[in-house]
Amino acid sequence: MNIPEDNGLLRFLTCGSVDDGKSTLIGRLLHDSRAILADTLQAIERTSARRGLETIDLSLLTDGLQAEREQGITIDVAYRYFSSGRRTYIIADAPGHEQYTRNMVTAASTADLAIIMIDARRGVQTQTRRHTWIAALLGIPHLVVAINKMDLVDHAQSVFERIRADYLAFAARAGIGTVRFVPMSALHGDMVVERGERLDWYEGPTLMDMLETAHTRADAHAQPLRFPVQWVCRPQDPANPALHDYRGFMGRVESGRIAVGDPVSVLPSGLRTRVKAIQIGGDTLDRAIAEQSVALLLEDDIDVSRGDMIVAPEQPPRVLREITADLCWLSAQPMDRARTYLIRHTTREVRAKLVAIDHRLDVNTQERLPAERLAMNDIARVRFRLAHPVFADAYATNRSTGAFVVIDEGSYGTVGAGMIVEADGPAAEA
Repeated sequence: MNIPEDNGLLRFLTCGSVDDGKSTLIGRLLHDSRAILADTLQAIERTSARRGLETIDLSLLTDGLQAEREQGITIDVAYRYFSSGRRTYIIADAPGHEQYTRNMVTAASTADLAIIMIDARRGVQTQTRRHTWIAALLGIPHLVVAINKMDLVDHAQSVFERIRADYLAFAARAGIGTVRFVPMSALHGDMVVERGERLDWYEGPTLMDMLETAHTRADAHAQPLRFPVQWVCRPQDPANPALHDYRGFMGRVESGRIAVGDPVSVLPSGLRTRVKAIQIGGDTLDRAIAEQSVALLLEDDIDVSRGDMIVAPEQPPRVLREITADLCWLSAQPMDRARTYLIRHTTREVRAKLVAIDHRLDVNTQERLPAERLAMNDIARVRFRLAHPVFADAYATNRSTGAFVVIDEGSYGTVGAGMIVEADGPAAEA
């Protein structure tokens, strides 16, 4: 018996303008890959019948909020999980409305691949360009443009080629590299999982073939160790005096790997020690790798607090008191130069002052325009001055330590998401 190759986990999202068929596409992927339970399928069949629909409304699989089902739109990010014979998937269905762009940013931050949906009747829209820009800024390595609803334009190859040319012209002006294209009908399933019979002029792979063979981003395990401390665990149990000396530093291994006995350095103090033990859920491990949440016990009794970072001494991050970043502004209240904001970088939170807006990006013309303020959904290159240093890498090098969010001091709401362009500060003394 031939066992199919396991290509690992792929995180991807669907995005694009409103009503381009994102939720229906995910429903089709789940349906045709047989990842829907029988009772779930029967429930959406009944709902579709009550609405007088001749076919199953597969978008109901992802539009879970009542407001979403009533309006036929996606508001919040919906996540779905399924496995094929060759890989496991986490799908994020991002909303298309401009006012919910912040939700799309959240979904894109961990994705390895983005499917940019385009309605074949309408072509490239403003939100198509905005979502493409955000996907590129967030370092998503694979972009697939799915030109959907080909059944509504008589499956015409000329329509596909025209939209493809329009998108490529935009991508060239924006400096966006390799993009793949696929025509499809998410409603009927052509070129999603199966090829179908109505797009026989297209000789490329189906969308599912692209997903099955896409390489994931650079292995986070091979990157330098970055362990931001989230919590210092000091249990108190009168019945167990041995716990009085327990001091575990809890957090997530954002990149790299760590093993018992490894030398480490703690920032900002720069003190060095070794790993005494690694624990997770009461179990003891020999080593931990990227994306694992663990508790580290150190050989020496040194001062470590939330917001500190445990790193490999020979490969420290940069110490930044000023950061240059690409910023997506997410708040309805414009960005104000006179205000002080909070920046949360990994587990560290510092006060920050906006030094300059180098330029604002016009998503329609790709022009870089001068700006004195930022409105909701604006994308800009900005500079912040920080009250205390952060320990960071460029976003292109490490997505975990190169990203941050901007927080309003008054409401404590998230108002912006940033990606550090270059980490040109001094290396941490580790």
